[in-house]
Amino acid sequence: MNLIIRLLLNAIAVFVLANVLNGVNVNGYATAIVVALVLSILNLIVKPILVIFTLPITIVTLGLFMFVINACIVLLVDKFVDGFYVDSFWVALLFSVLLSILQSLLQSFLKQD
Repeated sequence: MNLIIRLLLNAIAVFVLANVLNGVNVNGYATAIVVALVLSILNLIVKPILVIFTLPITIVTLGLFMFVINACIVLLVDKFVDGFYVDSFWVALLFSVLLSILQSLLQSFLKQD
C-alpha cells in the first residue's frame, strides 16, 4: 500500500513539474503515472549500473556527476514513454533536480504518520 501511495505522489510531482516547466510535457494523469512507474524501474535497475561505471568521475566531481546520471535517466524515460517529452538535456537536469526536491517534500508527509 505504501508503494502505491509513493508511486501516486511521484506521479503528482511529475504532473506538477510538467505544468511548471516549459520544456517538459505530459499528456495526462495516466501518462504521469506511467512516467513515475518507468522512472522508478529505471532508478532501480539502470541507475546502479551507471553509478558503478561512472564511479571515478563521480568521485572526482565530489558526487555532482550524479545530477548528470539523473538527467540521463529522465531522458531515457522520455524515449520509453509516449506522451512524455523533454526538450533538452538542461531541461532534464532541471527537471530531475526539482523532481527530487518535490518528491522528498511530498514523501516527508508520509513519514509523519
